[in-house]
Amino acid sequence: MIDLSSLHSALRQRVEIVADHNFRERDPSGHLEAIKAAAAHLDAIIAGLPRDIDPNLRHYLERQSYLKAIAWLEESRTHQ
Repeated sequence: MIDLSSLHSALRQRVEIVADHNFRERDPSGHLEAIKAAAAHLDAIIAGLPRDIDPNLRHYLERQSYLKAIAWLEESRTHQ
């Protein structure tokens, strides 16, 4: 089984940055740059995943359903 902890961390980081409304209000351009950097990091991790990952996880990532992907990863950890 592959280590999905870096994917989990990158997903959480992306979701948290997008949701940081104080950052957005304080520094709109910095917030946008942080979102772009988090998205690029996440995209790089996703691109490196094997093609045979769980179809549900693949679906969530392709549809950018990041909260569902996080939930899937957390659920899969409890069943290991």
